[in-house]
Amino acid sequence: MSQQRRLQLDLQWFAGEKTEPATAKKRQDARKKGQVAKSMDLPAALILLFSFISFLMFGGFMKEKMMNIFRNVYENQLTMDVTASNVQVLFADLVKQGFIILSPIFLLVMIIAIIGNYAQIGFMFIGEPLLMKFNKINPLEGFKRIFSLRTVMDFLKSTLKLTIIGYVVYTTLMGAKARLLGLGHTPLESTFSFIASLTLKLGIKIGAVLIALAIFDYIYQKYEYEKSLKMSKQDIKDEYKTSEGDPLIKAKIRSKQRQMAMQRMMQEVPKADVIITNPTHFAVALKYDSTNMQAPTVIAKGADYVALKIKEVAKTNGIITMENKPLARAIFAQVEIGDSIPAELFQAVAEVLAYVYKMKGKTN
Repeated sequence: MSQQRRLQLDLQWFAGEKTEPATAKKRQDARKKGQVAKSMDLPAALILLFSFISFLMFGGFMKEKMMNIFRNVYENQLTMDVTASNVQVLFADLVKQGFIILSPIFLLVMIIAIIGNYAQIGFMFIGEPLLMKFNKINPLEGFKRIFSLRTVMDFLKSTLKLTIIGYVVYTTLMGAKARLLGLGHTPLESTFSFIASLTLKLGIKIGAVLIALAIFDYIYQKYEYEKSLKMSKQDIKDEYKTSEGDPLIKAKIRSKQRQMAMQRMMQEVPKADVIITNPTHFAVALKYDSTNMQAPTVIAKGADYVALKIKEVAKTNGIITMENKPLARAIFAQVEIGDSIPAELFQAVAEVLAYVYKMKGKTN
């Protein structure tokens, strides 16, 4: 293989290698499809932790409400007549009391779930992930997903979580081993109190561990997400062509627009009263109509090649051409086509027009 051919192949390979960060458009398109960096474990871990924290915070309130329910049942409801209406009233009251007991936990868990998701991806509501995609039920695609690197990573992650949680549970129970073995000789209320305290302690520890693991999982998901979005230099060029248009086509359009603008400008040159030149670099065409204009107006101007064309058109149409280097440069630099001459150039332009009118036998 020749060295030139090898160089071409190397350049093609590097052009196709995805080494560039994703553009804003690529990120926006991925977000519209529901592709975001998100750890499903983080909201679940936060919910678990704060659920146990809510038991710790509202435990006294829940205990008091439950005691009131049992007290009311044993003192008032056991002696009532068992009828459909009485049972319906009792059931509605128990449901209401249960909702009051659990409402603080439900409210806290809902807020934490929203915060856990919003902190990762912000507000996002899209329907594309809900659409039916037949490749999801394709056995071959399913087989690939089962034996993919992502599945292996998820398996290792789950194994790590079970191992760490098992260690936390083991060490916590071993630390309370003496108390657990002595529960048979303690009052029932003390036993319930100890079991509840131990359960809350385990729940908080497990929740904290899962949050730590979920943070690492989020970092990994962020890394994988950024890696999946990376683009090659060719991808960036193709995206630019798609969104902004092919640069070659845009250049042709601009060239055509300049050509049309020059044609329109050249059509105005025969209407000029005078052409002021540099004499070779600049040419400016002026027109003045005292009935419609407050001041002389530039109807055409150009440099180099365009200046030569303006002078050729002027010569063909019998338009007077005058050489005035400072005035030509000043008008070319300060006045755009279609604009009037500024006040500081009035005197010089008036002298030129007066001379032109004199040559043409006109009167001002």
